[in-house]
Amino acid sequence: MTSIDVQNLTKEYGTTRAVDRLTFRVEPGRVTGFLGPNGAGKSTTLRLALGLARPTSGRVLIGGRPYTAYDAPLRRVGALLDPQAAHGARTARDHLLALAVSNRLPARRVDEALEQAGIAAVAKRRVKTFSLGMRQRLGIAAALLGDPEVVLLDEPSNGLDPEGIVWIRELLRDLARAGRTVLVSSHLMNETATFADHLVVLGRGRLLADTPMPDFIAAHSVRRARVRSTDPGRLSAALTRAGHSVTLADDGRCTVDGARAAEVGALAAAEGIPVLELVDEQVSLEQAYLTLTAGDAEFAATSLQEA
Repeated sequence: MTSIDVQNLTKEYGTTRAVDRLTFRVEPGRVTGFLGPNGAGKSTTLRLALGLARPTSGRVLIGGRPYTAYDAPLRRVGALLDPQAAHGARTARDHLLALAVSNRLPARRVDEALEQAGIAAVAKRRVKTFSLGMRQRLGIAAALLGDPEVVLLDEPSNGLDPEGIVWIRELLRDLARAGRTVLVSSHLMNETATFADHLVVLGRGRLLADTPMPDFIAAHSVRRARVRSTDPGRLSAALTRAGHSVTLADDGRCTVDGARAAEVGALAAAEGIPVLELVDEQVSLEQAYLTLTAGDAEFAATSLQEA
């Protein structure tokens, strides 16, 4: 089983501690979203994991070994940190071919990766002619080149069009279903909510959360149900008699504080009141994330009215 193990990881730049004693594990078979405000230490952690920077203390192991211990690392770990890294004068195919040769990969993998990333039609074009979205696809193709067990992607949706965003979402899910270890850094909360199973959240270099996505959202949600009935007045009265705090909206929907949908549904059934809609209200991933990281953002703008 191949996991990413971050063990008491610390990185200091002069008097600034970019990463502060981080410890967490990224497990295979699921997509782990790697979240945090600007300056939280996400990119630094990824660079440390890939041997692009040296930790002040602690370590990162991938499959039980440092990344630098692998003599053909693309076979084990695929990564995208900077879509601008490819040399602009090379064609897309030549860029991937150079990576394949250096990692003893067969040339057929180049064409397969180009197909998988949806850029086979532009394989002979020079990278400097590519749009940001095309460069992003090329970077993802490079990450997939060695058919790796571990995939680390930094902002993979950046620059992609709607079709590309759907593609990367499905790709991440497919990789996890195949038992790969997938770590994805992103600032797009609504997009992360569509593919992540687990979350690791950083703030000012420290670990703020390491938890399954549903648990993270539930921990920052208030216990509340929303219900709509053909007889909202009667339902509201029944809920109030049962001790619930009920807010009745103009459209006939009732918001029931301190209750779950299952409780409301059982009460409505016992009273013989038809129910048209019944859901537990939860905050979005974005709302939960902002609540957790409110005090850890390095940059915070004021509203126009405050300004």
